[in-house]
Amino acid sequence: MKYMKLGTKPDIFYTEEAVRSVLSDVPTDLIIHINNTKYLLHKFPLLLKCGLLQRLCSDTDDEGSHPIPIALHEIPGGEEAFELCAKFCYGIAINVSAHNFVQAISSARLEGHDHDIGGSMEAIGWSENRIVQPCMDSIVEKILIHPSKVTWSYTYTRPGYNKKQHPSVPKDWWTEDVAELDLDLFRSIISTVRSTKTIPPPLIGEALHVYTCKHLPDPLEAHSSTQSSASRAEETLAKQRRILESIVGMIPGEPGSVSCRFLLRLLKVANYAGASASTKAELIRRAGRQLDEAEPTDLLIPLPSDPQSYDVGAAEAVLENFLAQFRRPMAPEENRRLNEAMEKVTKTFDSYLQVVAGVPDLPLAKFIDLVESLPEIARKDHDGIYQAIDTYLKEHSELGKEEKKSLCRMIDCRKLSPEIRAQAVTNDRMPLRTIVQLLFLEHERSGRASGSQGAPLDRTSVDILNTRIAKQESRKAERGSEGHRPRGEPTQHERTASVGMTRSLSVSKQVNEEIADDKSGGMGRKSKTK
Repeated sequence: MKYMKLGTKPDIFYTEEAVRSVLSDVPTDLIIHINNTKYLLHKFPLLLKCGLLQRLCSDTDDEGSHPIPIALHEIPGGEEAFELCAKFCYGIAINVSAHNFVQAISSARLEGHDHDIGGSMEAIGWSENRIVQPCMDSIVEKILIHPSKVTWSYTYTRPGYNKKQHPSVPKDWWTEDVAELDLDLFRSIISTVRSTKTIPPPLIGEALHVYTCKHLPDPLEAHSSTQSSASRAEETLAKQRRILESIVGMIPGEPGSVSCRFLLRLLKVANYAGASASTKAELIRRAGRQLDEAEPTDLLIPLPSDPQSYDVGAAEAVLENFLAQFRRPMAPEENRRLNEAMEKVTKTFDSYLQVVAGVPDLPLAKFIDLVESLPEIARKDHDGIYQAIDTYLKEHSELGKEEKKSLCRMIDCRKLSPEIRAQAVTNDRMPLRTIVQLLFLEHERSGRASGSQGAPLDRTSVDILNTRIAKQESRKAERGSEGHRPRGEPTQHERTASVGMTRSLSVSKQVNEEIADDKSGGMGRKSKTK
């Protein structure tokens, strides 16, 4: 952004115990109160250029023995604008740009001598409107001009953008400069621009995106900064809520105006800042309609209390809003588009499940709900479910046998790829029932290929099951009374290993029982529709 530099002296303003003053050997003789800030300054540099302070100081009866107190609570622009003008009076170097021009020029009206102050600041308010509105009109006029006619300088710092390689002016050339404005001014400009119906909705959405990136930090960064300054935490959150809810209210209603990733970013901020339920609901509804654009990491919405944990309920609500589109009548073309979107969403959500499965405090029932939130018909393969469940079993090793069974029952072994089946067969975290299903399925397929259906399991499959059952029995034995055995006697583990080879018949019997159970109960979970 272009700026104008005034003054040459170094900045000598400093803060001490909530009081702003200047480094000087000369005692201060002027006390300025602006809202909650107190300034200790000198009359000479200020009165030399400020007509208002001349008038207010001349109206006092103080003869100079004590500093003169003056209240300027209603000064346009507040403390920031006053300090800018005060530094100008001291000759300190200041930068005047589009970011602070309105505040500076409004506050600079204090230097006038020709209007009646009347002992108060109420008469100064008129100057803001007479300056702000023409500036806003000029900004809107420039935004509406075709990019090919833009001849003035502008700020454009997109990553990877090189002006030398792009001689033409980009359509969103104005978004970064407008993002420097105060929220109320920004909202007014966007509203005026939209009312002309000249700028396309995606360009309005880009302006909102740029403003959000500048004024709403990432929730993880905001959490750490809030912890370091807890005294101002609530004030910061209130400001973020105001910006967020204003941005959400300005998003155009046309589909594709903003990306799903941007909507989910806003949802993360809403979760952190404690936005209203209506704001969250609107973001969830909009994000759900465009969920096929999202990446798995976009759905990782941190909890306000613990940024290292995730709000799985919010992600589930977004998915539910996406699925709601299938419940209404639609044209064949729309149906085809949604089916293609469903394929993308399924892959994205299964990848998301693999991440949240590693969260230590995610309850089993909630994880099962998440897996089942997608209808069975949506998944063409179960590789993603298998990997998510395997991650959950690895992170939650305390699960019991029945809990593991209920979890792995959601895997349809028929929908696993050959690579995943080969991996699952040797996975010690999988229940024996799942291993049997996989081996039986492989045996069934081999039988169909060779025309020898009904033949017993091959030796390799039996060996795999022998090893697996032996491990289970060994673990059970080790949990027994190993500590009470007489010295010199073999351990239970040793006794188990010594008779392992004689158990082939009993193992085969157990396998056949599992297979018979699978034939009667089916492979994997039953189809579920929503």
